[in-house]
Amino acid sequence: MFVLLIAFAVSVLVLQFTAAGADLPLAARTALSAMLLFTAMGHFAFSKGMALMVPPFLPARSQIVWITGVLEIIAAITLLIPFTQRATGWFLLVFFIVLLPANIYAAFQRLNYQTGNKDGEGPGYLWFRIPFQLILMLWVYVAAIL
Repeated sequence: MFVLLIAFAVSVLVLQFTAAGADLPLAARTALSAMLLFTAMGHFAFSKGMALMVPPFLPARSQIVWITGVLEIIAAITLLIPFTQRATGWFLLVFFIVLLPANIYAAFQRLNYQTGNKDGEGPGYLWFRIPFQLILMLWVYVAAIL
């Protein structure tokens, strides 16, 4: 959330002092791109712990983590291309919906994705995660689809 908001503030300031002017949708897409790149790094830096977040009934859990990290990088780039931003927005809405069960599973398993241990925050984390996911989805809709 902090990465998204800080990147948005910086983007607004930079755009304000360029020829683009105060283009809030562009600033919002730029911030979302920065956040996606930041979260994609976690897929590679903490891949062992993130693989534990993937429910065990799914095969190739480590590969799923790597693929979703690559998809986040691609989405970060295509959000900034006018021709692809709307399709990327729709993809991200579906992507965030698909990822939510992994976050719920991880919370109930008390998984700490950074350490790969079961010393995470637990279900209380969902009081932050689910509203954040909804805000993120609204952000995507307003910035990339409208």
